[in-house]
Amino acid sequence: MVGRIPVMDVSPVVDLGRQSAKATVGEPMPVRATVFREGHDQLGAEVVATDPAGTRRPPVRMVPYGEEPNRYVAHVTPDVEGEWTFEIHSWSDPVATWQHDAGIKIPAGVDVELMFTEARLLLERVAAGTGEAKLDKAAAGVVRSALAAASDQERPVAARLAALQDPELDAVLLAHPLRELTSVTGPFRFRADRVRALFGSWYEFFPRSEGATRDEKTGKVTGGTLRTAAERLDRVAEMGFDVIYLPPIHPIGEVNRKGPNNTLTPGPDDPGSPWAIGSKDGGHDAIHPDLGTFEDFDAFVARATELGLEVALDLALQAAPDHPWVTTHPQFFTTRADGTIAYAENPPKKYQDIYPINFDNDPTGICREVLRIVKLWMSHGVRIFRVDNPHTKPLAFWEWLLAEVRRTDPDVIFLSEAFTKPAMMHGLGAVGYHQSYTYFTWRTGKREIEDYLVEVSSESDHLMRPNFFVNTPDILHAYLQYGGPAAFKVRAALAATGSPSWGVYAGYELFEHVAVKPGSEEYLDSEKYQIRIRDWAKRDAEGTTLAPYLTRLNEIRRAHPALQLLRNVTIHESEDDSVLVFSKRHTLPDGTDDVVISVINLDPHGTRETMLHLDMPALGLGWHDSFVAHDEITGADWSWSQHDYVRLDPGHEPAHIIHVRRTR
Repeated sequence: MVGRIPVMDVSPVVDLGRQSAKATVGEPMPVRATVFREGHDQLGAEVVATDPAGTRRPPVRMVPYGEEPNRYVAHVTPDVEGEWTFEIHSWSDPVATWQHDAGIKIPAGVDVELMFTEARLLLERVAAGTGEAKLDKAAAGVVRSALAAASDQERPVAARLAALQDPELDAVLLAHPLRELTSVTGPFRFRADRVRALFGSWYEFFPRSEGATRDEKTGKVTGGTLRTAAERLDRVAEMGFDVIYLPPIHPIGEVNRKGPNNTLTPGPDDPGSPWAIGSKDGGHDAIHPDLGTFEDFDAFVARATELGLEVALDLALQAAPDHPWVTTHPQFFTTRADGTIAYAENPPKKYQDIYPINFDNDPTGICREVLRIVKLWMSHGVRIFRVDNPHTKPLAFWEWLLAEVRRTDPDVIFLSEAFTKPAMMHGLGAVGYHQSYTYFTWRTGKREIEDYLVEVSSESDHLMRPNFFVNTPDILHAYLQYGGPAAFKVRAALAATGSPSWGVYAGYELFEHVAVKPGSEEYLDSEKYQIRIRDWAKRDAEGTTLAPYLTRLNEIRRAHPALQLLRNVTIHESEDDSVLVFSKRHTLPDGTDDVVISVINLDPHGTRETMLHLDMPALGLGWHDSFVAHDEITGADWSWSQHDYVRLDPGHEPAHIIHVRRTR
């Protein structure tokens, strides 16, 4: 039922409250609602959160926000992981009603003594402790002084009113409010996950390419192993990445194996696609024998852990035609009218080396088998799974699986690789996915990037957390194909500062940019179908790598808590359609603000000069304040204010990442 003081349009609420909204330990979560009442009396509202242990936390007062009347917000910051709830308490506020009316009537000489009498009665109720709590000695003294002013008809009226409008009294009344007609709306659910669910820098490589060699005489390629790949982890950690993501490491099918560049004519030494999982050597619960053993995998995870890296493993629920499931569980697949098993298609793409799973034939058996596989890899230290094409599987399955994992291992994180319709992407987040790939790769223009930053930070944030990958083995955007090295810097700076989670696929730092053909987003000589040999040491020695830039971006991210959050983006104005400006602000426990402004030239081919126009209050500053703008990339300092000139040369530095340093 509607409360006496109505509360409506509450957010975050997911699926009418049947699912939990997204939250993260240490991340302020905005709770918004429309609160109103009949007539002209004033009201108040607050958010009361209850933690997973059932303890009610101190209330957080809601305040008006935005231009829409009756819209209120409060920020709740969970400090422990688990399932939380919140309620919104709304009430009639007689003190605020008096303050509003007295501020109009008394100066106008209307009902003067009546207004002071009403003030005295309200203050007596506060003094008697009928508000939130008993007054301490100092607060009681403030209220007594106000009572004296309200009662003393010998004082000038203006002086009496000033005493009742004193900020010190306001603070006491705010801390000890009088409430009438209190209503409670809720509870509503939200789940606080560990910080890595929100913040992290991801690096993807194929173990079979790390440490691979080619015989100069025969041209024969010998692939890398988990042991040689472990040697590359030091460099990944040095660049400041937090997660090392591995594509599938399982045996690869031999039937319909793909050759170089997705051809259907593989040679005898072609390794095939890691996503064509399963062969005579095993399925999802096995490791490709060329990569090593479970002992080697355990050593890889151990070394990553030593370096502060978490290992993310690909979970691809599909099978090669010679996967053991085809024999042991043929009901897992779709049989066509001619008796053959249907292979995967995403027209016009065809995946002849993959059988998709049919979740309607044997849902119980499939659920049991997938949970077994996930638990197996969890037992070997995997606490993050990147899930391949989850949008081609039923939401009900994911809701069940993720709940089962969360029931015993709530720290395990799932990243959705679903480049699909927004409803499905949001649905996957609603049923439990912690992160999602996004449309970021295809957002290259200023206006569409601005709109997308607003969308992921304040419109879909309760449903899904974005991970801005700058490239993937499947996606080489035309912007990178034709933008030159500056384009790689632009996209990295944008991803690293625009989203708390971002990712890089190996080769990005070497500016790999050649597509298999014009108009395609597939890499030439794609690593999906062949081993790629890269001379990392040589490129580092030559200085022809973006690695130092990526390292600096990750250093900046770790140094600035504002960049580790999602819901704190403000778009600012520039006069050039190729210069993007946005900021992130976070109030630290000591009360100071960490503020970072990103100014990015989206044109990788031309220098841009323009004026910026900053929303100073969004930076925690007054409209006429100035500040020291410290460029975290170059180390330069400038004096900035509301209106500032910038010149960004993509041949030098296409972006300013500005730390706002206050002047005294």
